[in-house]
Amino acid sequence: MVTPTGPDPEKDAWRKRLVKARAEVSSEVRAAEAQALADAMSAVAWPAATVCAYVPVGTEPGSVAMLDALRAAGRRVLLPIVTGKEPLDWGVYFGADSLVPGPFGLREPSGLRLGRGAVANADAVVIPALAVDRQGVRLGRGAGHYDRSLGGVTAPRIAIVRAEEFVDRLPAEPHDVLMTAVLTPSGGFVPL
Repeated sequence: MVTPTGPDPEKDAWRKRLVKARAEVSSEVRAAEAQALADAMSAVAWPAATVCAYVPVGTEPGSVAMLDALRAAGRRVLLPIVTGKEPLDWGVYFGADSLVPGPFGLREPSGLRLGRGAVANADAVVIPALAVDRQGVRLGRGAGHYDRSLGGVTAPRIAIVRAEEFVDRLPAEPHDVLMTAVLTPSGGFVPL
């Protein structure tokens, strides 16, 4: 597994612009986009029994309703658990009441931890991103949790971003794990 050697100034500049732009989106628009993503999750026709997903934090696109839509469609939903700089651990999502506070303001499942390898057995992985480009390069928050966790995962890797965050090209590094699809509130599911 390749790991980052230090901060990338170009990626940092992208992150600052994207975080600022997200902060300027009204709560009404965020709520409408969250509902559109929940509806899209119900409509995606993937043959996935187990989906690794995430609980959105701050201005990240999505909502717990997106997770509930996956469960209502008969999917087993796994959520990440941050364990320091190690690859992510995973736990089963049983509904909003089963979430507890985690590090970095995240919410995570309270039950049994399934281990780092659980993601390798998923049928699809839904991943938060600040942006993704048409080649599948994903820009995250910069901590590298997903890049360390997704190496060798062959399931579809679906980044969720706002339509404006699906861009032509992002800076890439050798350790970046490429996405295989993007899902936006207005553009729906786009294979890459």
